[in-house]
Formats: sequence, C-alpha cells, structure tokens
Amino acid sequence: MGSFSIATSQPIGVLVADSNHIHSQLLVEALRRRAEFRVSSCPLDVDAMVKAVAQNSIDVALVRADDDPGMLRAFHLAHPNIAKVLLFDGDDPEPVVTAFRSGARGVFQLADTSVRMLCKCILRVHQGQIWASNDQLSCLIDALAQVPGLRVVNSHGTKLLTPREEQVVALVADGLPNRDIALEMGVTENTVKKYLFYIFDKIGVSSRVELVLYAVSHGVTQQVERLPS
Repeated sequence: MGSFSIATSQPIGVLVADSNHIHSQLLVEALRRRAEFRVSSCPLDVDAMVKAVAQNSIDVALVRADDDPGMLRAFHLAHPNIAKVLLFDGDDPEPVVTAFRSGARGVFQLADTSVRMLCKCILRVHQGQIWASNDQLSCLIDALAQVPGLRVVNSHGTKLLTPREEQVVALVADGLPNRDIALEMGVTENTVKKYLFYIFDKIGVSSRVELVLYAVSHGVTQQVERLPS
C-alpha cells in the first residue's frame, strides 16, 4: 500500500478527547509524527474540551465517547463549527447512529484500522465531507427508515425548510428516487429537483447522502402528512 500524504496550507488543529489516558497518549504520539497535524489532548469532559478549544486552534475533534453520547452532543452545541469524529470500539451500530444525531461528521472504528486511515478521516471531515463505511451508512439508513418524518432544524432548533421541503427530505431519507418522490407529492420530477437544489443550498450539503446524514444529525421526529400540491 502506497504512502498517504495530506496537502494543506497550514497544519490541521486536532483535539483528542479520551477518558483513557494511555489510549489518548498513544493516539496523540502517533498523530504528532505527522507534520500535517497540530495535536492537543484533554480528558473526556465538556469543560476540559471547551477550555482546550479556547487555548488552541482546533479544526477537528476526535472524541472517544461511545459510552456517553451526551458528551459529544454537549460539545457540539458549544462548538458547532468544529468537525467531530467519534472514535469507538466494537461492532454495535448504536454509537454510529447516535454520533451523527449528536453532530458528528464522521465515525471511526479503532479496531483493526490503521493510523493512516485515521489521518485520511481527519482530512476528509476537515474538508467538510462525511466519513463512514458502507455498513455504517446502512445502519443510518435503517434508522431513518423507522422515522415517519423529519423536521430539519439547525443547532439552535430553528426550522430551516418549508413544509414541502421537509417532505422531500423525509422521502429522500426513505430511499425514494426523484421519480417516486414526484409521484408521492403529486409534482413533476423537475419540481423535485428544484426542491433538492433549494434544500442543498439552505443546509449546505451537496449530495443525497450528505442530506440523509444531515437529517440524522438535525432531524426532529414528527408525523409528515401529505401536503396539497
């Protein structure tokens, strides 16, 4: 396997937050070998994490909080502009779903995964992309399939979309293509495309996958009724 390098104009500020001091130190030492990163660490505590952000310029936070999802959510509310990656062990899909609901931009399974791939993960979320495996994305889709509707809000709970746009988001989350969404809503496919264009622009995503992940992170369950066209 070839080497992996990151081209950035300045080092990416990375914060490692872990309740296990030994695990944290090993990870910090591995990342500090890369000139592309400027690495800080702190205990897994919201106050400590907020203090670390105040003392350092942080772009990406690696948070090992799979046993305490509220920690990730609290930190996200304090600093919504910092990209967050949940570090976790095991195969339980629940931390994956909870992480994206809590504002994470990526999930990274530590078992049997190289530091090289973690470096790539950091770069991708720093660029505004989503980091998750196909299996993890499937878990998210399954979780959304159980939700009857979504009211998309920002981190302050403010509605971002019109009722018709919310209906489109709910149907996209259900896995429907544009043709079926058009039939469900009683509109043309071109109208659905226009809705998606406005939705993408309003919430700052560029693909259906990112829209689904945004809905996981910011969607509030509600019953979405068929609206008149």
